[in-house]
Amino acid sequence: MLTLLMALPAMAQTPVTGGSSSEEPIGNATMGALLQRGFEIKASSPSGNKFVVFLQKDAQAYACEFVTLTNSRCGAIDQ
Repeated sequence: MLTLLMALPAMAQTPVTGGSSSEEPIGNATMGALLQRGFEIKASSPSGNKFVVFLQKDAQAYACEFVTLTNSRCGAIDQ
């Protein structure tokens, strides 16, 4: 988990893509979109009044800043 926390600043800031390939990066997707694509929550960590949630599917990983049940933003973690 420490590795994921250190990788947080390296989150990609690419736009969300609409392709159907499961290997295609999603970019700044929402946590709901990632969960719909089969990503699993692997860890979470409090960060002030927010949570950082880490999701993974195969070799892809995302970090999501989770503020409320309906407000989150996610970015791909570069490898």
